[in-house]
Amino acid sequence: MNLPRLTLKYQKQKRKRNKGKKKPSATHQTSPPRVPLEDVFKSKPFPEGQSVDYNVRDENLQRKAEGEVRHLAAVNDMDDNFLSDYRKAAEVHRQLADEIKDGVRALVGHQAIEIGDALKAGMGFPTGLCLNNVAAHWTPSPGQKNVALQYDDFLSFDFGVHVNGRIVDSAFTIIHNPIYDGLLEGVKAASDTGLNETGIDARMDHISACIQEVMESYEILRYKIHGDKQVPFVKTCTNQTMKEGDIFAIETFGSTGRGSIRDAPGVYGYGLTSSSHINRRNLHHASARSLLKVIEENFGTLVFSRRYLERLGVDKYHLGMKTLVEKGVVVQYAPLVDVSWSYVAHFEHTVLLRLNYKEVISRGDDY
Repeated sequence: MNLPRLTLKYQKQKRKRNKGKKKPSATHQTSPPRVPLEDVFKSKPFPEGQSVDYNVRDENLQRKAEGEVRHLAAVNDMDDNFLSDYRKAAEVHRQLADEIKDGVRALVGHQAIEIGDALKAGMGFPTGLCLNNVAAHWTPSPGQKNVALQYDDFLSFDFGVHVNGRIVDSAFTIIHNPIYDGLLEGVKAASDTGLNETGIDARMDHISACIQEVMESYEILRYKIHGDKQVPFVKTCTNQTMKEGDIFAIETFGSTGRGSIRDAPGVYGYGLTSSSHINRRNLHHASARSLLKVIEENFGTLVFSRRYLERLGVDKYHLGMKTLVEKGVVVQYAPLVDVSWSYVAHFEHTVLLRLNYKEVISRGDDY
């Protein structure tokens, strides 16, 4: 049936008027990623990381005893959103290997502008952009000049995403000159070895010896893996073991330099020590007390940078920060470097130790 001309004209105008207001589908991710993951996945669970069986095949060590099952249940019941938070942070990490700061805040749905918003979800720490001999802990400060990469340059990316304080951390290095491919292959192989040897009841000294063997096979100098429990690169004597429910960031560094690091001039970031141990009576400057309130409300014990403060609209914070550092309320982190003529490569992944397997939570298709 033909409609009156007036109706047709109205329908065309209406379609034309709404054309510019059409929003992208919330069920599909954009490029670059900017749609919050809550809208993309809706009620669906976030993707699981890489599941890897433990190396130990002894049935007595498979953690299936009734007591072990009860222990796992207790670990999981600490927070019903435990795995969901980690997997959400990991999915943000995977989608944003090339689009970091703005993308992280968009995907977690927290822009870190309102008071306390950054504590809910967002950056786990200031993004590390480490060039050549800088091993770790360098991020651009406000006012710094742009840097143009050269053919022989090494650039390492180290960034973390947190959801409710649960941080997923990984790192990778990119190069253009293929003459250094062996260095990257060796460091990546060492990281994978550390991940393969990780497991319940695994001894730190055994893991470190395996990593050392791989690194030495590539004739690469070594640093160390950091964490609450230390897993050194080189064989060492320790009684520490990994336990079910532990979460490790396994990272390796390889260097063409001396393989030893030192603090460099400058500031990478700041971290609050612990609010429970702060004696506010020692903070005589009003600027220090005011800045401390901002830090507690927006970062807690998460490491933050000057850019994060300025994003919140905080200015003239230098005197207050100086006081907080001098009083031991805030720790100041410096860039870590090897000798000036060296190149450093860096790879890292986060792994969760579960009942019968480990989940490399940050593993993606690219690395």
